[in-house]
Amino acid sequence: MFQVSRIPAARLLGAAALSFASLASLSAADPAAAVGADAGAGAGAGVPHGDHLTVTVRNAGPAADGTFELYCHPAGGSHPDPAGACAVAERDTRWGQDTFAPVPESSICTMQYGGPATAHVTGIWAGRPVDVTYDRRDGCEISRWNRMVPLLPEVGAPGRS
Repeated sequence: MFQVSRIPAARLLGAAALSFASLASLSAADPAAAVGADAGAGAGAGVPHGDHLTVTVRNAGPAADGTFELYCHPAGGSHPDPAGACAVAERDTRWGQDTFAPVPESSICTMQYGGPATAHVTGIWAGRPVDVTYDRRDGCEISRWNRMVPLLPEVGAPGRS
C-alpha cells in the first residue's frame, strides 16, 4: 500500500501554491510595458517608450494622406491625434483577441463602396507585431475602418462634404 506522509505532501502543496502565485504575477504583467521597456533600450534620449505604430494613409484626401508615427504609453508622435488614436486602439485591446483583426471570411457585407482610401498600420501593440491593411471596399470594411477612427482618418462617403 502506498502511504504519503504529511510533511512531503505539505511541501508539495506549498511548492505548487508558490509556482501558481509566480505564474499569476507573470501573466498579470502588462506585455506592452515589457515591450516598451525593451523598445527604448539602446535608443537615444527622448525616444518614447510603450506601444508604437506607423500609420500610412493614401487616397483619403490631402489633409489625411501621409505616414504618421504613433507612440502610446505615453501618447506622442507625428500622428494628428495621438491621445485619441491610442485610446481607440486601447479600447479594443483584449487578452487573446486581435485588436486589428480582419473581417471574418464568412461575413455577409453590404455591397457599398466607401471610396479609394487605404491605410497600412505596422508596429507593436500590446507586445504583439502589427501589420494590417484597411480599405473601404464594402460595408464590413467601412465599419472596420470607422471603428478605428481617430487612429485612421474620418472619411465620408464619396461625393459628400
